[in-house]
Amino acid sequence: MLSTAIPREARAVYYSKGGADMEDRVAKTSLLGFAVGDLDAFRPGGDVVVQAVKTRLVHAAVRHLLPRSPGWSRTSGGQTIPISQQDMLVTWHSLPTYAMRKMLEWKVPMPSADAAAYLHLWQVTAHLLGIRDEYIPATWDAADAQSRQVLDPVLAPTREGVELTDILLRQLAEQTSPGGVDRPLVNALARYLVGDQVADWDGIPREPFWEKAIATAWPKLVAFREKLLPLPLVPPLAWTIEEAARQYILFYLTKGQGTRIEIPETNRPA
Repeated sequence: MLSTAIPREARAVYYSKGGADMEDRVAKTSLLGFAVGDLDAFRPGGDVVVQAVKTRLVHAAVRHLLPRSPGWSRTSGGQTIPISQQDMLVTWHSLPTYAMRKMLEWKVPMPSADAAAYLHLWQVTAHLLGIRDEYIPATWDAADAQSRQVLDPVLAPTREGVELTDILLRQLAEQTSPGGVDRPLVNALARYLVGDQVADWDGIPREPFWEKAIATAWPKLVAFREKLLPLPLVPPLAWTIEEAARQYILFYLTKGQGTRIEIPETNRPA
């Protein structure tokens, strides 16, 4: 939901080939995201390096193809080359920096070693994706400062972002309920996660009842989960449940056919 409020990112997704099939687009993005978060990510059994290299090849293709798209050229504001160093940093901050802020906001226990490890994980990922080392924040304080400099000022509404948001929320509602009947709950959760300003820019409807319920229940759910984690056998069980959820998401998005990151050869059809 945050990414669709980043105009250059929303338009790059919308006008590239993946924008025409968002289930497949999200599935391909998930391959990298899940690889980063895997327990064996950087061990011999992990594939984050492979997925990062594939993603860089896709980025190179999009940089070549997207400037030829009339829609992108019309809305790029003169910055014709997509997925620049700045674009990638903006996206980077919408992931680890924003996630860290939320975890601290929800009072998730964060030992300094865990916080440093989480930052290092994403520093290495940024390097693998081609962000130059001198731009990668060295500390969380530096990350927060850089995020305020490069992410916060560019957040804004776009027609493309609103359309993509609706597609993504519809997909999530369909994943979690028959016929997408829990869409109001999904809307409220999305608003809670990104805040009213970004939610308004994304065109996410207000759901007064569910918004109040989530604002009350979510911090309690997080606190309950964190109290359980130190107990014997709970961490592997929690990981197993979350891994099952990740596999279900990929199964749903690919209709059980699986997917792989592939280099696009065209832009979004006109």
